Order: sequence, then C-alpha cells, then structure tokens
Amino acid sequence: MAKLFINENKKLGKINEEIYGHFSEHLGRCIYEGLYVGENSEIPNVNGMRSDVVDALREMKIPVLRWPGGCFADEYHWKDGIGPKEGRKKMINTHWGGVLEDNSFGTHEFMELCEQLGCKTYVNGNVGSGTVQEMSEWIEYMTFDGISPMADLRRKNGREKPWKVDYFGVGNENWGCGGNMTPEYYANLYRRYQTYVRDYSGQGGTAKICCGANGDDYHWTEKVMEVACDHTPQKDHGRMNGLSLHYYTVPNNWDKKGSATQFAEQDWYLTLRKALYMEELIQKHGAVLDQYDPEKQIGLMVDEWGCWFDVEPGTNPGFLYQQNTMRDALVACVTLNIFNKHCDRVKMANIAQLVNVLQSVILTEGAKMLLTPTYYVFRMYKYHQNAQLLDSTLETAAVGEGENTVPKISESVSLAEDGAIHITLGNLSANEAEDVEISFYENKGRTVSGSILTGAIAAHNTFENPDEVKEQAFTTYSLSPQGILKVTVPACSVVHLEVKA
Repeated sequence: MAKLFINENKKLGKINEEIYGHFSEHLGRCIYEGLYVGENSEIPNVNGMRSDVVDALREMKIPVLRWPGGCFADEYHWKDGIGPKEGRKKMINTHWGGVLEDNSFGTHEFMELCEQLGCKTYVNGNVGSGTVQEMSEWIEYMTFDGISPMADLRRKNGREKPWKVDYFGVGNENWGCGGNMTPEYYANLYRRYQTYVRDYSGQGGTAKICCGANGDDYHWTEKVMEVACDHTPQKDHGRMNGLSLHYYTVPNNWDKKGSATQFAEQDWYLTLRKALYMEELIQKHGAVLDQYDPEKQIGLMVDEWGCWFDVEPGTNPGFLYQQNTMRDALVACVTLNIFNKHCDRVKMANIAQLVNVLQSVILTEGAKMLLTPTYYVFRMYKYHQNAQLLDSTLETAAVGEGENTVPKISESVSLAEDGAIHITLGNLSANEAEDVEISFYENKGRTVSGSILTGAIAAHNTFENPDEVKEQAFTTYSLSPQGILKVTVPACSVVHLEVKA
C-alpha cells in the first residue's frame, strides 16, 4: 500500500496556468486541417477555425498557445503571412515534409484562434534567419496603438486595435535548427534582439523568453545566463522573463524511436523512466538559474516536451504524425505532476504538439475528430491551473524491470480558490492495482468525487472507435470517520480526486 500525507495548511507556491500550455507549429497537419480549414471549408468553422477542435480545447481549458514554431519560427518571415491571402507569398516548408506553405495562416489568423480559444498568446520570433528590424516591426505591428508605419499597416489589413502578446520568444533552438550557434554568440544576439521587443503599453505587457538548452546541456544554460542576464545587485529582469528548455521522451534512440502503439512492457517502463528524467533536468538547470536569479524571477519555460515515436506507417515522415496511447497519458501524468511540484521555477510548459503532430491532444481526419488519452489527462488536470501547490509526501514502492524501475505512484496536490483540494494520481504499473492511503493534517468532515482514465498500456482511440479510452467517473474509494481516504488505483491509470470540506 502507498501512503500519501497532505498538509492542506502548507502552501508551497502558485501553479501557473501556463504550465498546461500547448504548441502549434507549421508542421504536418497541425495548423492546416487540424486547427485551420479556411472560411470556405465544408467542415464547420468560425473564420476558418475548426469549431469542433476549438470547442474541445476550450473544454480542456487551454491557457496559452505557442506559434509559429519550432524550427519553422527561424525561417518564418511574418510579412509573408499578412494582407489579402491571394497575394501572400508561397514557399516550401524545408524543415517539415517539403510541402507547400501558402501562408494563409498568419498573424491575424493566430490571434483570431487565440481569441476564440480564450487563451494567452506566445509568439516565437525569428533570430536564425531574421533581422532585428523584422522582429521590431512585428512587435510594433501586433502591439502598438499609436500612429506608425506598422500600426497603420495592421489597420489597413483590418485590425484597428492592437493585440496582446503575452509571451515573445527571441529565437528557437538556436543551438540547432535555429542557427547552430554557440551559447555565447546567441546570448549576445539575445541582448541585442530583445532590446527591440518594446513594451508599447508601458505596463510590461510582453514577457521575453530567451532560448534555453536542449535536454541536459547545462553548459548552454550557464553561458547564456552569464552573458545575457543582468548582474546588477538589484536585478531588473525586464531583459529576460523566461529561459526555455526542450526535452522529448524518446524510448530508444533518435534513429529508431519505436512504434507509438506496438510495444512491450519493457518499453512501457523504459519510456516512463525517461519521462521522469524531467525532474533531474529541472533541478539541475534550476540550480544554474539560482546562481544568477536566486529570487526566481526568471521562469523556466519547458516550451517543448512530450513523447516522440516513429511516425505512423504510410504517413509523410516529415509530418511527425503518431498515435496516442495510455503510455502517452501516463507520460503526461508524471510530467505534469513534476511541473506542479516545481512551480516555484517552472512557470510555463508547452506540450508538442496540439493537433496531429507528436503527442497531440486531438487527431483529425477530414471532418472527423477524436480526443486522445493525453487530452483527457489535461482535462482532468485543469483544476490545478492557478491553484496553490500543497505540501505532500508519498511513500510508494518501485515497479519495472532492471534499470527501468519507476515509482509505482506519481502524485501532486493543489488547493483551489474555492477551497477544494485536487489530487492527481498515476499508477505507473503496467498490470498491478495499488491501494493508496491518503491522510490530511486536519481531521474534518469531507466529501470526495473523482474521475479516472484507464485501459491496457497500448489502448488508444481510433476514428472507427473514438471512445476506447476516455475519462469516466471514479468511485473506488472510501472515507473513514477519522478522515483517512483510501483509494484503489487500477494499473495503468490516471485518477483525479476533488476533496471538499
């Protein structure tokens, strides 16, 4: 039996809603077909945005969306995607599949999508192949309310008032596809480029995100912070509000990652062990950040994470289309629990990617749409958004094979504004249920409700059977007069409990 102790009187920090963020790149069928079908499509849409997808994402409570990349961001020139669509430049997407990019989805369309979703905006700028002037003019175009060439151009293109750009990324993966730069070189470019990401509102409206490391490249973090961070005794972190981190869970190796749906139990534990590596990455990159930012004013932004498997057979290798099973659901479960636990440093995260690419929450096929197991995890976890992380201590056994052992239970606990306690539990065992005894600091009368996502380790939804895996009511628990909550968590499952006084 696992034991979980919760001190509901000890709050450890706010869980930013942005931790539950998402990522949309001009890659495969993420934007075109997935999010955007055009105003003339027979698929129901509002101003070109798929209504079924938008409705599902609003239900999931998507808090922030990152765009236009990814590797695509550092070859994207924003002026190609504004103005009348018949006059927009066409190009070949050299990064992803060699297909035609007609730029029919650009700045106005992205902002329209975020307005429909009711989410914050995260725009990634082009440092790899773009100029300072280009980035400066894009910010002016999007956010300036006065008289200027770019604000006038925005009005000419149909948008009178400026938009709110909540987050702006100064480059993407500049250690790789964004220019193959050294950290020192990029850090100096960052200092220069971010200068022109001006705050036209005068209220610090756009947070600036610096390109951080790939996985465990702590040298990159050290050198970028050394050069780009302000070292004055009383730090003003207006120059840098966040540092990104990218880490993908790849079961085998990059040459042969393995199938998303055809895998053995040993692959299950291998994948979960690699997902749990996220904790070490946060701790070690966080330790470097602590040297330069002990007040934790600079957020660690894990703006690309998730499972990366081989593409589905018969699909374009450059489209990165993969199925989504209960294995993905448990990876999402443990990763989000880790982010919650480190909410003092992790201020945003963006799973890759939103629709039809990598660890998607939604898959589409023509007019059909399905929700993946990962979608349901995000919907179950939405109650953690902007809640207070509570102190919790877990005693649990290990499961797995050989070096691929993992804790049997993963958890995180938060307190919502209405006083409800939200507990999220994952059973990482492929085949064994686990009893969890949950005790609280105070003994008082409580009520409990819950939901569960469970199935075989490779269970997934298809367009022929879209409801094979879905969130259901959970009732396998009991509450003693002493206030002890006992829960039986099935193998390979994610559970959400709401506890009210």
